[in-house]
Amino acid sequence: MTGTFTDPTPTPLALLLLGHQADSQSERGVECPGDLPPASDPDLVARARKAKAQLGDRVFILGHHYQRDEVIQFADVTGDSFKLAQKAAAQPQAEFIVFCGVHFMAESADILTADSQKVILPDLAAGCSMADMAEISQVEQCWADLTAAGVAETTIPITYMNSTAAIKAFTGRNGGSVCTSSNAKVSLEWAFAQGEKVLFLPDQHLGRNTAVRELGLSLDDCIVYNPNRPNGGLTVEQIQQAKVILWKGHCSVHGRFTPECVDEVRAKVPGITVIVHPECSYEVVEKADQVGSTEKIIAAIDAAPAGSAWAIGTELNLVKRLALAHPDKEIVYLDKTVCFCSTMNRIDLPHLVWSLEQLTAGQTVNQISVDPETSEWARVALDRMLALPGVSPAVD
Repeated sequence: MTGTFTDPTPTPLALLLLGHQADSQSERGVECPGDLPPASDPDLVARARKAKAQLGDRVFILGHHYQRDEVIQFADVTGDSFKLAQKAAAQPQAEFIVFCGVHFMAESADILTADSQKVILPDLAAGCSMADMAEISQVEQCWADLTAAGVAETTIPITYMNSTAAIKAFTGRNGGSVCTSSNAKVSLEWAFAQGEKVLFLPDQHLGRNTAVRELGLSLDDCIVYNPNRPNGGLTVEQIQQAKVILWKGHCSVHGRFTPECVDEVRAKVPGITVIVHPECSYEVVEKADQVGSTEKIIAAIDAAPAGSAWAIGTELNLVKRLALAHPDKEIVYLDKTVCFCSTMNRIDLPHLVWSLEQLTAGQTVNQISVDPETSEWARVALDRMLALPGVSPAVD
């Protein structure tokens, strides 16, 4: 995806809830500006174009949906993390894969691409708060606790795509699989066909929403393992009786939406349709009209009739982009007090230009490289997911 963006004018209400206007009822100090500050150097766009042209087919730029527009305009393809990693693997002529996303996404790209290809993350500080909530030594301790409780042999680990390569490798070594937000149900069904329990990492909300809303389990069937407490803060009996052991992790953006956000937007816009990402809490998902992955949210808005009103509970960059692309629809952000994903937005135009210009100068910077053993076992877990019946490999 290349080229420039058009800038249609959304409705006044959409602008208000995206933070472009003042709301007299909002709390002071929590305004969300709705726009990121422009790059400080006005020549950066021209420099990016020049560097990308010089590299030609040697470089392939991936842009995650949550990226800034100033970065997205240079992406050769946009999408969710696993789709982008697969797109990179389908470009064997590209010596360099520049991943405008976060660290775990670049790891997945390195796992799936050829050894001859180099994956670049423009800013190494672009991490993921959710992925960082499950450190490999903590997960290994959790597995030791499950072993001590006598349930590890009948427990299948399932890790969300939003996890480190080390966690994916742990899952692969222990008979488990990776999942995305769009195939979590199929992954859990497969897991229960292999064992009696599931250890779901690292997002408790996706795990709970899938287990309860889609598999028909009860909230009591799910427990939360807290890695910062001895034995996860659980008794041996709780571990033995549970069907789903959820890791105490969450998305810092989606975890901020509340049931009150849904109530407030319905009061502001009667008849509005609320669609949220399954990383939102169970209480929010229960109140929403529709739930789905980022790609599903985009498809729903694209297919919606003109004049329809939508409140979207996901990252603001994407919501704003959808509002601009569909001026004939009322598209608002579910909570005006929550702004951008701070780690995703570390990838800005200055960092992208720097990385591209370094590549033109023959310097490989910020390369993300997963060691062979970790890569091998992580690939096992990914391949198990892709082998599941009916799994769509392109969305997460």
